[in-house]
Amino acid sequence: MKRILVTGAGGPAGVNFTLSLKLVGRREVYIVGAEANKYHIHMAKADKVYFTPKAEEKRYIDTINRIIAEEAVELVYPQPDIEVQVISENREKISAKVFLPSKNTIRICQDKLKTVEVLEKKGVPVPETIEVKGEDDLKKAFEELKKPIWIRATRGAGGKGSTPASSLEVALAWIRYWKLRDEKLRFIAQEYLPGRNLAFHALFRDGELITSMARERVEYIYPSLSPSGITGTPAVQRTIHSEKVNRIAEEAVLAIDPNYNGIASVDLKEDVEGIPRITEINPGRTFTTSFFFSYAGKLLYRKLSMPVSWFANIPYLYLKVAYGESLPPLKKYNILPANIYWIRHIDIPGKILIDGKIAGEMYRTCFDD
Repeated sequence: MKRILVTGAGGPAGVNFTLSLKLVGRREVYIVGAEANKYHIHMAKADKVYFTPKAEEKRYIDTINRIIAEEAVELVYPQPDIEVQVISENREKISAKVFLPSKNTIRICQDKLKTVEVLEKKGVPVPETIEVKGEDDLKKAFEELKKPIWIRATRGAGGKGSTPASSLEVALAWIRYWKLRDEKLRFIAQEYLPGRNLAFHALFRDGELITSMARERVEYIYPSLSPSGITGTPAVQRTIHSEKVNRIAEEAVLAIDPNYNGIASVDLKEDVEGIPRITEINPGRTFTTSFFFSYAGKLLYRKLSMPVSWFANIPYLYLKVAYGESLPPLKKYNILPANIYWIRHIDIPGKILIDGKIAGEMYRTCFDD
Protein backbone atom coordinates (compact mmCIF):
# COMPACT_ATOMS: atom_id res chain seq x y z
CA MET A 1 0.00 0.00 0.00
CA LYS A 2 1.30 3.44 -0.93
CA ARG A 3 1.61 5.82 2.01
CA ILE A 4 1.54 9.54 1.22
CA LEU A 5 1.36 12.79 3.15
CA VAL A 6 -0.86 15.61 1.86
CA THR A 7 -0.24 19.03 3.42
CA GLY A 8 -2.94 21.66 3.62
CA ALA A 9 -5.25 18.66 3.83
CA GLY A 10 -8.20 20.57 5.30
CA GLY A 11 -8.38 23.31 2.66
CA PRO A 12 -10.55 23.01 -0.47
CA ALA A 13 -7.65 22.03 -2.73
CA GLY A 14 -6.30 19.50 -0.23
CA VAL A 15 -9.73 17.96 0.26
CA ASN A 16 -10.29 17.68 -3.49
CA PHE A 17 -6.85 16.13 -4.00
CA THR A 18 -7.52 13.59 -1.24
CA LEU A 19 -11.00 12.71 -2.49
CA SER A 20 -9.66 12.27 -6.01
CA LEU A 21 -7.37 9.54 -4.68
CA LYS A 22 -10.22 7.94 -2.75
CA LEU A 23 -12.46 8.11 -5.83
CA VAL A 24 -10.37 5.40 -7.48
CA GLY A 25 -12.03 3.03 -5.04
CA ARG A 26 -9.04 0.87 -4.21
CA ARG A 27 -7.44 0.55 -0.82
CA GLU A 28 -3.99 0.95 -2.30
CA VAL A 29 -3.28 4.40 -0.87
CA TYR A 30 -3.06 5.33 2.81
CA ILE A 31 -3.40 9.11 3.04
CA VAL A 32 -1.95 11.06 5.95
CA GLY A 33 -3.06 14.67 6.21
CA ALA A 34 -1.16 17.63 7.66
CA GLU A 35 -3.00 20.84 8.48
CA ALA A 36 -1.84 24.07 10.16
CA ASN A 37 -5.30 25.58 10.67
CA LYS A 38 -6.99 24.42 13.87
CA TYR A 39 -10.43 24.71 12.27
CA HIS A 40 -9.69 23.36 8.80
CA ILE A 41 -8.15 20.23 10.30
CA HIS A 42 -11.69 18.98 10.94
CA MET A 43 -12.47 19.20 7.21
CA ALA A 44 -9.64 16.91 6.09
CA LYS A 45 -10.63 13.63 4.43
CA ALA A 46 -7.35 11.81 5.01
CA ASP A 47 -7.14 8.48 6.84
CA LYS A 48 -5.24 10.17 9.66
CA VAL A 49 -4.64 13.89 10.22
CA TYR A 50 -1.94 15.75 12.14
CA PHE A 51 -1.89 19.36 13.32
CA THR A 52 1.33 21.12 12.28
CA PRO A 53 3.03 24.48 12.78
CA LYS A 54 2.76 26.95 9.93
CA ALA A 55 5.26 26.40 7.15
CA GLU A 56 7.12 29.60 8.03
CA GLU A 57 7.89 28.33 11.54
CA LYS A 58 11.22 26.68 12.34
CA ARG A 59 9.52 23.58 13.73
CA TYR A 60 7.71 22.83 10.48
CA ILE A 61 10.25 20.56 8.75
CA ASP A 62 10.97 18.64 11.96
CA THR A 63 7.23 18.13 12.44
CA ILE A 64 6.81 16.88 8.87
CA ASN A 65 9.67 14.42 9.37
CA ARG A 66 8.17 13.21 12.65
CA ILE A 67 4.89 12.48 10.85
CA ILE A 68 6.79 10.72 8.07
CA ALA A 69 8.53 8.49 10.62
CA GLU A 70 5.39 7.73 12.63
CA GLU A 71 3.31 6.88 9.56
CA ALA A 72 6.01 5.35 7.33
CA VAL A 73 5.20 7.97 4.67
CA GLU A 74 6.87 7.39 1.30
CA LEU A 75 5.81 10.51 -0.64
CA VAL A 76 5.03 14.08 0.45
CA TYR A 77 2.60 16.15 -1.61
CA PRO A 78 2.46 19.83 -0.52
CA GLN A 79 -0.70 21.68 -1.57
CA PRO A 80 -0.60 25.34 -0.37
CA ASP A 81 1.91 27.58 -2.16
CA ILE A 82 3.81 28.39 1.02
CA GLU A 83 4.22 24.69 1.79
CA VAL A 84 5.31 23.95 -1.78
CA GLN A 85 7.95 26.66 -1.32
CA VAL A 86 9.21 25.52 2.08
CA ILE A 87 9.24 21.81 1.27
CA SER A 88 10.95 22.50 -2.05
CA GLU A 89 13.68 24.57 -0.43
CA ASN A 90 14.21 21.89 2.23
CA ARG A 91 13.68 18.82 0.06
CA GLU A 92 17.07 17.35 1.01
CA LYS A 93 15.97 17.41 4.66
CA ILE A 94 12.66 15.66 4.01
CA SER A 95 12.76 11.98 5.00
CA ALA A 96 10.50 10.93 2.11
CA LYS A 97 10.30 11.38 -1.64
CA VAL A 98 8.92 14.57 -3.17
CA PHE A 99 7.86 14.86 -6.81
CA LEU A 100 8.23 18.55 -7.58
CA PRO A 101 9.77 20.82 -10.19
CA SER A 102 13.29 22.04 -9.42
CA LYS A 103 13.93 24.60 -6.70
CA ASN A 104 14.72 27.30 -9.23
CA THR A 105 11.56 26.58 -11.22
CA ILE A 106 9.42 26.99 -8.12
CA ARG A 107 11.23 30.21 -7.20
CA ILE A 108 10.52 31.66 -10.64
CA CYS A 109 6.90 30.51 -10.85
CA GLN A 110 5.99 31.79 -7.39
CA ASP A 111 7.16 35.27 -8.40
CA LYS A 112 4.82 36.71 -11.03
CA LEU A 113 7.34 39.35 -12.14
CA LYS A 114 10.10 36.78 -12.67
CA THR A 115 7.66 34.54 -14.52
CA VAL A 116 6.73 37.33 -16.92
CA GLU A 117 10.38 38.27 -17.48
CA VAL A 118 11.41 34.70 -18.34
CA LEU A 119 8.43 34.03 -20.59
CA GLU A 120 8.72 37.34 -22.43
CA LYS A 121 12.33 36.55 -23.33
CA LYS A 122 11.22 33.16 -24.67
CA GLY A 123 8.46 34.67 -26.82
CA VAL A 124 5.54 33.31 -24.80
CA PRO A 125 2.52 35.67 -24.74
CA VAL A 126 2.30 37.57 -21.43
CA PRO A 127 0.67 40.87 -20.41
CA GLU A 128 2.77 44.01 -20.75
CA THR A 129 4.19 44.46 -17.26
CA ILE A 130 5.90 47.21 -15.25
CA GLU A 131 7.41 46.67 -11.82
CA VAL A 132 6.01 49.18 -9.33
CA LYS A 133 8.59 50.53 -6.91
CA GLY A 134 7.02 53.95 -6.49
CA GLU A 135 4.66 56.57 -7.85
CA ASP A 136 6.79 57.23 -10.95
CA ASP A 137 6.37 53.63 -12.04
CA LEU A 138 2.61 53.94 -11.77
CA LYS A 139 2.68 57.14 -13.82
CA LYS A 140 4.69 55.27 -16.44
CA ALA A 141 2.16 52.44 -16.41
CA PHE A 142 -0.73 54.82 -17.06
CA GLU A 143 1.24 56.45 -19.87
CA GLU A 144 2.25 53.20 -21.59
CA LEU A 145 -0.65 50.87 -20.83
CA LYS A 146 -4.23 51.53 -21.83
CA LYS A 147 -6.62 52.30 -18.95
CA PRO A 148 -7.59 50.55 -16.82
CA ILE A 149 -4.34 48.96 -15.70
CA TRP A 150 -4.21 45.82 -13.59
CA ILE A 151 -2.46 46.04 -10.20
CA ARG A 152 -1.40 42.84 -8.46
CA ALA A 153 1.03 41.52 -5.87
CA THR A 154 3.95 39.53 -7.24
CA ARG A 155 3.27 36.68 -4.82
CA GLY A 156 0.18 35.01 -3.43
CA ALA A 157 -2.85 33.04 -4.59
CA GLY A 158 -6.55 33.82 -4.90
CA GLY A 159 -6.07 37.13 -6.71
CA LYS A 160 -4.11 38.56 -3.78
CA GLY A 161 -3.61 42.31 -4.04
CA SER A 162 -5.24 42.53 -7.47
CA THR A 163 -7.56 45.22 -8.77
CA PRO A 164 -8.23 47.17 -11.95
CA ALA A 165 -7.30 50.85 -11.57
CA SER A 166 -8.42 53.67 -13.85
CA SER A 167 -6.59 56.46 -12.03
CA LEU A 168 -3.27 57.08 -10.33
CA GLU A 169 -5.12 57.93 -7.11
CA VAL A 170 -6.83 54.53 -6.98
CA ALA A 171 -3.62 52.64 -7.78
CA LEU A 172 -1.62 54.46 -5.10
CA ALA A 173 -4.33 54.01 -2.47
CA TRP A 174 -4.64 50.31 -3.27
CA ILE A 175 -0.93 49.61 -2.93
CA ARG A 176 -0.66 51.69 0.26
CA TYR A 177 -3.53 49.72 1.79
CA TRP A 178 -1.89 46.37 1.05
CA LYS A 179 1.53 47.50 2.21
CA LEU A 180 0.03 48.56 5.54
CA ARG A 181 -1.03 44.93 5.90
CA ASP A 182 2.28 43.49 4.70
CA GLU A 183 5.17 45.85 3.99
CA LYS A 184 7.12 43.08 2.24
CA LEU A 185 4.63 42.86 -0.62
CA ARG A 186 5.88 43.88 -4.06
CA PHE A 187 3.60 44.97 -6.88
CA ILE A 188 3.40 45.03 -10.65
CA ALA A 189 1.19 46.93 -13.06
CA GLN A 190 -0.03 45.08 -16.13
CA GLU A 191 -2.16 45.73 -19.15
CA TYR A 192 -5.79 44.88 -18.50
CA LEU A 193 -6.88 41.73 -20.33
CA PRO A 194 -10.65 41.81 -20.98
CA GLY A 195 -11.13 38.31 -22.38
CA ARG A 196 -11.95 34.91 -20.94
CA ASN A 197 -10.39 33.75 -17.67
CA LEU A 198 -8.78 30.38 -18.41
CA ALA A 199 -6.81 27.65 -16.67
CA PHE A 200 -4.69 24.71 -17.83
CA HIS A 201 -4.05 21.68 -15.62
CA ALA A 202 -1.13 19.49 -16.63
CA LEU A 203 1.10 16.66 -15.47
CA PHE A 204 4.72 16.42 -16.62
CA ARG A 205 7.52 13.90 -16.27
CA ASP A 206 11.07 15.00 -17.16
CA GLY A 207 9.74 17.69 -19.49
CA GLU A 208 7.24 15.42 -21.22
CA LEU A 209 3.57 16.37 -21.03
CA ILE A 210 1.65 13.31 -19.80
CA THR A 211 -1.89 14.73 -19.99
CA SER A 212 -3.78 17.99 -19.58
CA MET A 213 -7.14 19.71 -19.53
CA ALA A 214 -8.21 23.33 -19.94
CA ARG A 215 -11.20 25.09 -18.46
CA GLU A 216 -12.88 28.48 -18.38
CA ARG A 217 -13.79 30.23 -15.14
CA VAL A 218 -17.26 31.57 -15.88
CA GLU A 219 -18.24 33.04 -12.51
CA TYR A 220 -16.57 33.41 -9.11
CA ILE A 221 -18.00 32.84 -5.65
CA TYR A 222 -19.16 36.20 -4.24
CA PRO A 223 -17.41 38.31 -6.92
CA SER A 224 -18.81 41.52 -5.40
CA LEU A 225 -16.55 41.05 -2.37
CA SER A 226 -13.46 41.85 -4.44
CA PRO A 227 -12.82 44.99 -6.53
CA SER A 228 -11.37 42.78 -9.25
CA GLY A 229 -14.31 40.36 -9.16
CA ILE A 230 -11.79 37.55 -8.60
CA THR A 231 -12.13 35.76 -5.28
CA GLY A 232 -9.89 32.79 -6.02
CA THR A 233 -12.60 30.13 -6.25
CA PRO A 234 -14.87 29.82 -9.29
CA ALA A 235 -18.54 29.04 -8.73
CA VAL A 236 -19.15 28.15 -12.37
CA GLN A 237 -16.57 26.66 -14.71
CA ARG A 238 -16.54 24.55 -17.83
CA THR A 239 -14.10 22.39 -19.73
CA ILE A 240 -12.88 23.83 -23.02
CA HIS A 241 -10.91 22.64 -26.03
CA SER A 242 -8.51 25.27 -27.35
CA GLU A 243 -5.41 24.57 -29.41
CA LYS A 244 -4.13 28.05 -28.52
CA VAL A 245 -4.51 27.52 -24.78
CA ASN A 246 -2.94 24.06 -24.92
CA ARG A 247 0.03 25.20 -26.99
CA ILE A 248 0.75 28.44 -25.12
CA ALA A 249 0.39 26.90 -21.67
CA GLU A 250 2.65 23.95 -22.48
CA GLU A 251 5.22 26.27 -24.07
CA ALA A 252 5.16 28.46 -20.96
CA VAL A 253 5.89 25.61 -18.57
CA LEU A 254 8.72 24.24 -20.70
CA ALA A 255 10.14 27.72 -21.33
CA ILE A 256 10.76 28.00 -17.60
CA ASP A 257 11.92 24.41 -17.16
CA PRO A 258 12.52 22.05 -20.12
CA ASN A 259 12.73 19.19 -17.61
CA TYR A 260 9.62 20.09 -15.62
CA ASN A 261 8.37 17.42 -13.21
CA GLY A 262 4.99 17.12 -11.52
CA ILE A 263 1.84 19.19 -11.69
CA ALA A 264 1.60 22.60 -13.38
CA SER A 265 -1.49 24.75 -12.89
CA VAL A 266 -1.40 27.59 -15.41
CA ASP A 267 -3.57 30.73 -15.42
CA LEU A 268 -4.28 32.58 -18.67
CA LYS A 269 -6.41 35.55 -19.71
CA GLU A 270 -7.39 36.51 -23.24
CA ASP A 271 -6.48 39.92 -24.64
CA VAL A 272 -8.69 42.07 -26.88
CA GLU A 273 -7.79 39.90 -29.88
CA GLY A 274 -8.60 36.65 -28.09
CA ILE A 275 -4.97 35.60 -27.64
CA PRO A 276 -4.43 33.77 -24.32
CA ARG A 277 -1.65 35.36 -22.28
CA ILE A 278 0.01 33.68 -19.32
CA THR A 279 -0.72 35.47 -16.05
CA GLU A 280 0.90 32.94 -13.70
CA ILE A 281 2.07 29.37 -13.28
CA ASN A 282 1.34 27.58 -10.01
CA PRO A 283 4.06 24.95 -9.67
CA GLY A 284 3.85 21.57 -8.01
CA ARG A 285 0.23 21.63 -6.89
CA THR A 286 -3.31 21.37 -8.24
CA PHE A 287 -6.04 23.96 -8.43
CA THR A 288 -9.04 23.55 -6.11
CA THR A 289 -10.81 21.95 -9.08
CA SER A 290 -8.89 18.67 -9.34
CA PHE A 291 -11.93 16.69 -8.20
CA PHE A 292 -14.03 18.19 -11.02
CA PHE A 293 -11.96 16.38 -13.64
CA SER A 294 -11.57 13.23 -11.54
CA TYR A 295 -15.31 12.87 -11.05
CA ALA A 296 -16.23 13.79 -14.63
CA GLY A 297 -13.82 11.13 -15.85
CA LYS A 298 -15.41 8.50 -13.63
CA LEU A 299 -18.85 9.43 -14.95
CA LEU A 300 -17.77 9.25 -18.58
CA TYR A 301 -15.11 6.55 -18.88
CA ARG A 302 -17.48 3.86 -20.18
CA LYS A 303 -19.11 6.23 -22.67
CA LEU A 304 -15.67 7.29 -23.90
CA SER A 305 -14.45 3.66 -24.00
CA MET A 306 -11.56 4.42 -21.66
CA PRO A 307 -9.80 1.41 -20.11
CA VAL A 308 -9.81 2.88 -16.57
CA SER A 309 -12.13 5.17 -14.62
CA TRP A 310 -9.23 7.34 -13.43
CA PHE A 311 -7.97 8.48 -16.85
CA ALA A 312 -8.75 12.15 -16.00
CA ASN A 313 -7.84 11.90 -12.31
CA ILE A 314 -4.71 14.07 -12.27
CA PRO A 315 -3.96 13.50 -8.54
CA TYR A 316 -4.00 9.72 -9.06
CA LEU A 317 -1.99 9.96 -12.29
CA TYR A 318 0.48 12.17 -10.42
CA LEU A 319 0.82 9.48 -7.77
CA LYS A 320 1.51 6.76 -10.33
CA VAL A 321 4.10 8.89 -12.13
CA ALA A 322 5.78 9.79 -8.82
CA TYR A 323 6.06 6.07 -8.02
CA GLY A 324 7.44 5.30 -11.49
CA GLU A 325 4.48 3.16 -12.49
CA SER A 326 3.20 2.64 -16.02
CA LEU A 327 0.14 4.45 -17.33
CA PRO A 328 -2.50 3.48 -19.89
CA PRO A 329 -2.49 5.39 -23.20
CA LEU A 330 -3.60 8.96 -22.46
CA LYS A 331 -4.39 11.98 -24.61
CA LYS A 332 -1.86 14.78 -24.13
CA TYR A 333 -4.57 17.43 -24.46
CA ASN A 334 -8.33 17.66 -23.94
CA ILE A 335 -8.51 14.59 -21.72
CA LEU A 336 -12.25 15.27 -21.23
CA PRO A 337 -14.95 16.46 -23.64
CA ALA A 338 -15.66 20.19 -23.86
CA ASN A 339 -18.58 21.95 -22.14
CA ILE A 340 -18.76 19.88 -18.98
CA TYR A 341 -19.86 22.28 -16.24
CA TRP A 342 -19.09 22.24 -12.53
CA ILE A 343 -21.46 24.51 -10.61
CA ARG A 344 -20.82 24.97 -6.90
CA HIS A 345 -21.21 27.43 -4.05
CA ILE A 346 -20.65 27.65 -0.32
CA ASP A 347 -22.72 25.11 1.66
CA ILE A 348 -24.28 23.78 -1.57
CA PRO A 349 -23.12 20.44 -3.03
CA GLY A 350 -21.59 21.04 -6.45
CA LYS A 351 -23.24 19.66 -9.55
CA ILE A 352 -21.66 18.21 -12.68
CA LEU A 353 -23.58 19.09 -15.85
CA ILE A 354 -23.05 17.05 -19.01
CA ASP A 355 -25.06 17.93 -22.12
CA GLY A 356 -27.02 20.42 -20.02
CA LYS A 357 -28.24 17.80 -17.54
CA ILE A 358 -27.15 17.03 -13.98
CA ALA A 359 -24.92 13.97 -14.20
CA GLY A 360 -23.85 13.81 -10.57
CA GLU A 361 -23.62 15.61 -7.25
CA MET A 362 -20.20 16.26 -5.80
CA TYR A 363 -19.23 14.25 -2.72
CA ARG A 364 -22.69 12.69 -2.29
CA THR A 365 -23.25 10.38 -5.27
CA CYS A 366 -19.78 10.41 -6.76
CA PHE A 367 -18.49 7.44 -4.75
CA ASP A 368 -21.30 5.18 -5.95
CA ASP A 369 -20.32 2.61 -8.57
